[in-house]
Amino acid sequence: MPEPLTPGELIALDRAHVWHPYGPMPGRTDPLVVESASGVRLRLAQPAHGRDELVDGMSSWWSAIHGYNHPVLNEAVRGQLDRMSHVMFGGLTHEPAVRLATRLVEITPEPLRHVFLCDSGSVAVEVAVKMCLQYWRSIGRPAKQRLLTWRGGYHGDTWQPMSVCDPEGGMHGLWSGVLPRQIFVGPPPAAYEESYADELRAMIERHADELAAVIVEPVVQGAGGMRFHSPEYLRVLREACDAHDVLLVFDEIATGFGRTGALFAADHAGVSPDVMCLGKALTGGYMSLAATLCSARVADGISRGEVPVLAHGPTFMGNPLAASVACASLDLLLGQDWAWEVKRLEAALGEGLAAAGELPGVSEVRVLGGIGVVQLDHAVDMAAATAAAVREGVWLRPFRDLIYVMPPYVTSDDDLARICRAVCAAAREG
Repeated sequence: MPEPLTPGELIALDRAHVWHPYGPMPGRTDPLVVESASGVRLRLAQPAHGRDELVDGMSSWWSAIHGYNHPVLNEAVRGQLDRMSHVMFGGLTHEPAVRLATRLVEITPEPLRHVFLCDSGSVAVEVAVKMCLQYWRSIGRPAKQRLLTWRGGYHGDTWQPMSVCDPEGGMHGLWSGVLPRQIFVGPPPAAYEESYADELRAMIERHADELAAVIVEPVVQGAGGMRFHSPEYLRVLREACDAHDVLLVFDEIATGFGRTGALFAADHAGVSPDVMCLGKALTGGYMSLAATLCSARVADGISRGEVPVLAHGPTFMGNPLAASVACASLDLLLGQDWAWEVKRLEAALGEGLAAAGELPGVSEVRVLGGIGVVQLDHAVDMAAATAAAVREGVWLRPFRDLIYVMPPYVTSDDDLARICRAVCAAAREG
C-alpha cells in the first residue's frame, strides 16, 4: 500500500485536481480533511479552529440518519462483500435487490407497486419523468409532455430535474432557454390558503392537455429554500390531477424515511402519488442508491406501448452492496421507535433555535421533524458562518440566506444543544 498522505499533501492535491460540489475549480477555500467518522462525529486529520472533531449537524446532506460507522450497517456490507459486490441487473437478479424492492412496496403508500432501482436522487427524478412521458406516449397521447411544479423547489442537478427546479431563485438559471420549458405556479404558502389552492386547480385544468405530470417535494422544499407548506396542498394536487387526467409525482428524496416526522411526507396528507422518488437516507448514508416507484397503472401503460420497455438501465442498477445496506438501514429504522426519536429532535431544535429568532439579521426560525432552519435577511457569509460553527465543534453547511440543520436521528440531547449553539453562532457571525 502507498504511504498515507499528510493533511498538507492531501489539501495540495485536492486543490490541484478535485472539483467539489457547487464550487469553482480550483476552489477558493480549503476543505477540512476528515480521517474517520463514528456516531455523529467527524474526526479531522488536523485541528480546525481548535477542534479535532465535529458533531455533524447535516447527516451528510440528509443521508446518514443512523450516524457513522454503525455496527449493524457495517456488518451488512461485510456480509454481502463476501458473497458478491456487484453483478449486472440486466437478465439477472439477486436477493438484496428483491428484498429491498419488496420492502419499499410494503412501507410506501398504495398503489405504488413497482420499483426501479437507480444510482442517485437526480437519476430517480430523471426516471420518474421518463416514466410519465413514456406512459402518455404509450397510450396514444404524446402531446402530454410538459411538467407542472411550484416555485421554490429543487429536484437535482441533471437535465430534467434542473428543468423543474426554481427557474429564478434556484441554482440553474444559467440554463434558461436551453432546458425544457415547464409550467410554474408560485411557491406554496406555509399555511393553507384557498386562493392558492384555486390557483393550483386552475393551472392544472388550463394545461391538462399538455401536462404529463405534476412534480413536487411534499411538505418540505429542500435545497430550493428549506420552506415548509401545508399538507393540504397535496390533497388538492391529487384531486386536481385525478380530475384532469394528469400523473402526480412526489419527490421524497429528502423527506423520506422519517425526516419530517412521518415515514414519508405524503403520509401527512394521507394521499399517494402515481410515482415516488426516494434516495438520500435509503442506505443510511453508506452508498449511493435511489429508487423510483410507480403504480401498476403507469407500469402497465408503458408495457402496452409500441416500445413496451422502460429504456433505462444504469450499470450499477440494483447494486448488491447498496441494496444490502439499504435493507439493513430500513430494518434498523423501523425496528425502533423512530417517530419518537424524530419528535425528540424536533423538540430540542425548537427549544434550542428559539434564541436565534432574537438575533439581528434573522428573519425567521422554523422547525419540522428533524429539520431546523434559520433564515437570514441577507446572504450568509459562508466562510464566517462555517468558522463560527466549527469553533463550537459542529459541522454545518449554510447556503444562500439559510443556516439549517438535519442531524442524525441518534444525536444525543447534549449534542443537539451544541448544534443549536453553533447555529446561533453562525447566524451572529454570518
